[in-house]
Amino acid sequence: MARIVLVGAGSITFAKNLLSDILTFPELAESTIVLHDIDPERLATAEAMATWMVTELGVGARIEAHADRRAALDGADYVINEIAVGGLTAVQRDFEIPAKYGVRQTIADTLGIGGIFRALRTIPVMVSIGQDLAELAPHAVLFNYTNPMSMIPWAVYAGTPFRNVVGVCHAARDTQSTLARMVGVPEEEVSFLTAGVNHQAFVLRFERNGENLYRRLDEIIEASPELRRRVRVEIYRNFGYFPTESSEHGSEYLPWFLSKADQVEHYRIPVGIYLDWLADGFAEYESQKLSLDAGKGVTIERGDELASLAIHSIETGTPRLIHGNVRNGGLIANLPADACVEVPCHVDRAGVQPTAIGELPAQLAALNRATLNVSELTVKAALEGRRDHVYQAALLDPNTAATLPVHRIRELVDELIAAHGDLLPAGVRN
Repeated sequence: MARIVLVGAGSITFAKNLLSDILTFPELAESTIVLHDIDPERLATAEAMATWMVTELGVGARIEAHADRRAALDGADYVINEIAVGGLTAVQRDFEIPAKYGVRQTIADTLGIGGIFRALRTIPVMVSIGQDLAELAPHAVLFNYTNPMSMIPWAVYAGTPFRNVVGVCHAARDTQSTLARMVGVPEEEVSFLTAGVNHQAFVLRFERNGENLYRRLDEIIEASPELRRRVRVEIYRNFGYFPTESSEHGSEYLPWFLSKADQVEHYRIPVGIYLDWLADGFAEYESQKLSLDAGKGVTIERGDELASLAIHSIETGTPRLIHGNVRNGGLIANLPADACVEVPCHVDRAGVQPTAIGELPAQLAALNRATLNVSELTVKAALEGRRDHVYQAALLDPNTAATLPVHRIRELVDELIAAHGDLLPAGVRN
């Protein structure tokens, strides 16, 4: 049966959701589940949770836990990645240091100065994982959940011999569901086409039986002053296609919102909200750990995690469509070939097969290229150890550039490099 490895398994909610899906698929319930984390306590908690779930469900899955990453990856069929390099301390630095300079952020994990430094911390580890997989499990599929999604898979396929990496994210799927609800049409009756760059893809087709449902959406927005105070609605009204990321998150990728206090208020943007979410996550971890320690276990409920659905399709041949983040290579003709793009992917026994989109509307490609400029320079900075590319990525970042002059951006970069220290590539630090 399949050998499925969870890297970063100490993220207990992530592990619980994936295991709930995997272990309740009869065709996957006899798999070997391998857990890896660098935090011994969290790894032990993940192992206790997985063991409890197997017993509770009465399935035959085998559970392994390894602090040694190579032992975990050896012979893997599937690897699911959700690492957070530097943990809470690093994220706090990503928020607190830019805030001193007046740079506002909400999530700080995809673009912006926080996304740049999250990538710089994460890419060296992901390159090591890619090199391990090329040696120990060259036929495995690496499903990546870790942000920034436009950079992490790119770094793996550009910086290692391992190429079979697919980034998975809920944003496109959730946006399609949201749009169907907004216009009052059952989702199964709607024809969607969604593509672009992760967290900045766009719904290119939104129809039912030939009817353009965007016209119905326009009427709903026109009648609702509250909807017009959402960032993603404002992007839709100006660029003609609905974006896949939430308003609070999407505000970070553009120059017009977080850099201006009146716009933060008008669009109700929750600055620093990710720190609150992390606090909730730590509280949930402690609650689940106490429950496991008391022998009470955790809630097992299916959530249709994309990686688990893809694994099931590959193992059984059940056809599915998911949105994957993969090397472009012409899938979106007016975006760079080497870039990581998000497109619909068919999944079955043949694996994950991306769909060619053609050209995006020019205005959407322009927005995506602004994101990919930052992504490309950050990936190159990490892979080549070039500090100058870090400065350049920050200078080209829309929100940072709209907030600070050149010399202050360079000072901010220098302070973040000093703060993160050995978590960053050596060439960047020197």
